[in-house]
Amino acid sequence: METEVLLNILKERINKSAFVNVEWDKIEDKISKDDKIIQALDYMEETEGEPNIVSYDDKNDKYIIMDTSKESPNRRSYCYDDKALQSRKKNKPENSAMKICEQYGLTMLNEGEYKFLQSLGDFDLKTSSWLLTPDSIRNLGGAIFGDKRYNTCFIYHNGADSYYAARGFRAKIEI
Repeated sequence: METEVLLNILKERINKSAFVNVEWDKIEDKISKDDKIIQALDYMEETEGEPNIVSYDDKNDKYIIMDTSKESPNRRSYCYDDKALQSRKKNKPENSAMKICEQYGLTMLNEGEYKFLQSLGDFDLKTSSWLLTPDSIRNLGGAIFGDKRYNTCFIYHNGADSYYAARGFRAKIEI
């Protein structure tokens, strides 16, 4: 996607946002100066993540942009990470969620960030999203994911090598 088109999409979404008040010119300036940020946001947009500013970290002068699509973005059917991908003997998915985050300079949402996102609205009512998993769980072969059912945000576990058509991942980038 051309940068100008991406910036126009983001401007329209961010200006309509109820999540946080921002001055678009400051955001555009931060995005336009960094090709890696443009690449990351372009990937989020192309995969229908609907990136949007959800908060501002005044301590570090950073805007937090997360996937805010109602359902998990169109990057699904991936196992959790490369270790899980390599451990599968049959029916390997094409990639892993963590590898994609690494490729695009994104960070997968952790449990706290996911719960914060869920406090802003109703997300993942029909899908689920892998979440950044603590080493204490990952070292035992597991990974965590979240969804929202019955007006409640749930955090679950699965083997990290599992993958499902309805499970993707949500990511963030700080600018």
